[in-house]
Amino acid sequence: MQHLLERAKGDADAVRDDLRDYVVDHFGANQAVLVVDETGDVKKRNATVGVQRQYTGTAGRIENSQVAVYLIHVTTWTRGRSP
Repeated sequence: MQHLLERAKGDADAVRDDLRDYVVDHFGANQAVLVVDETGDVKKRNATVGVQRQYTGTAGRIENSQVAVYLIHVTTWTRGRSP
């Protein structure tokens, strides 16, 4: 997987468009927006997969942390509502 991620050539715009088409087809919202949120979670130890010393805005400094990327589907129905 790492080899693929490092060396694969791709078109980010085409991937984005394909993903949006998939979401619209399955969730039926033509005005949907996909929101990408990258968040660093501070970890005390390094036993969790992906933990390394890196800058994280959560702590405001270099700490043992794990970066998570969230993809959120937002429509006019979900906008402004609490879960």
